[in-house]
Amino acid sequence: MPFVNVKLVEGVFSEAEKHRLAKALTDVLVEFEGSEAFREVVWVLIEELHPDGWHIGGRPWEGPRSLTATLQKSKTIVETLDGVPQTRAEWAKAVPVLKQQP
Repeated sequence: MPFVNVKLVEGVFSEAEKHRLAKALTDVLVEFEGSEAFREVVWVLIEELHPDGWHIGGRPWEGPRSLTATLQKSKTIVETLDGVPQTRAEWAKAVPVLKQQP
């Protein structure tokens, strides 16, 4: 029996949206398995976590502002690349770890 565990920020999605999400995930697994009989053994658990427990890029989650900040930082990194890194070693060379100030 497949068990799908989804973790969401608390309060972002309504109860109806969470039910639609669980149904859609179940539908995908049923389609992938190829038998409607499979539907009855798909388990979906949606857990909501308090916002202060979420971090993106090492920074506390701030809702939609976090998405904007993350995308901007990613854009900046991509714009500084010389070439197209394909391996971990190439990424490490192209965008080395910055020393954090205490």
